[in-house]
Amino acid sequence: MNEKSENVTSQPTSASASKPTTSPSDIKESAKLKNLLLTISPHLAGQESVPKIMWTVVAALMPAVVFGVYNFGSHVLLTMIASISAAVVTEAIINKMRQKELTISDGSAFLTGLLLAMTLPPTFPIMYAALGSIFAIGIGKQIFGGLGYNIFNPALLGRAFLQASFSVKMTTWVSPITIDAITTATPLGSFKFEKTLTPWFDLFMGNVGGCIGETSALFIILGGVFLLIKKYADWRIPVSYLGSVFLIGGLFWILNPAKYPDPIFHLFSGGLMLGAFFMATDMVTSPITPKGMWIYGCGAGLLLATIRLFGGLPEGVMYSILIMDGFVPLINRYTRPTIFGENVR
Repeated sequence: MNEKSENVTSQPTSASASKPTTSPSDIKESAKLKNLLLTISPHLAGQESVPKIMWTVVAALMPAVVFGVYNFGSHVLLTMIASISAAVVTEAIINKMRQKELTISDGSAFLTGLLLAMTLPPTFPIMYAALGSIFAIGIGKQIFGGLGYNIFNPALLGRAFLQASFSVKMTTWVSPITIDAITTATPLGSFKFEKTLTPWFDLFMGNVGGCIGETSALFIILGGVFLLIKKYADWRIPVSYLGSVFLIGGLFWILNPAKYPDPIFHLFSGGLMLGAFFMATDMVTSPITPKGMWIYGCGAGLLLATIRLFGGLPEGVMYSILIMDGFVPLINRYTRPTIFGENVR
């Protein structure tokens, strides 16, 4: 009887068998699992975002923008407002037509309109500036699918359209209002056709004729360095772009200083500084590999130096960047790092 009692008491009842045993550690683990979020890669989240980057670039352009207004008068503000407004409205309309999320708050359309305005002559007609922004957003950006899919820099593509459509208006320049509001030539044009060199100090400070936002190398460099510090622009592109122009321009200047300008003149004149820091470094249209960035910058520098030294046009920043933009997919393909274990034969 004792043995039977022991056997009966040693067996768990049905109620105790069905009741799960949960330890405090199991409860804590279950609570942790409830807070887990399953997502697709990439899993490394940063604090940067497209709107933050775009509006930071706009802020970096402000010194050059303010100086452009000071240099050429408050009327250039109307050109900027028209260009920016047309870009933003065009973006909104196309978003609506494509039934896509409204993207004007990310700042990309605003930045495109501002950059385009900065590359225009101070007396350029306002309506033409708006037309250039419509082309830049519609054909240069949205036709490819929107931000991140465009092949060419939209602002430069808009300028190329205006250059082809209104060539006389795009090559009509005035002196800064601090000198005299008369028709004049840019420093590059003066040397190209008259062999007249502009002093370095005037080029650096911006006391010369030219486009609204590209005359002062000083204020463009200040904004560009800020972008490099924030790592919104990769230093390899401006260094290779500016460096190749300096070396090629310096070589020909040494060979024939009477025929070719010195390399410092090349760096500070025209739209090279604006193009090197704010156009060529576009995250969408520039290469994504370090080696590719060197190739891109050196290629753009070679093209620019060739146009300036031997071409019929005094300037070539726009063409050098747009041409290299077309090679970016090929550059990315052949400069991507080799994956570990990949057969490279």
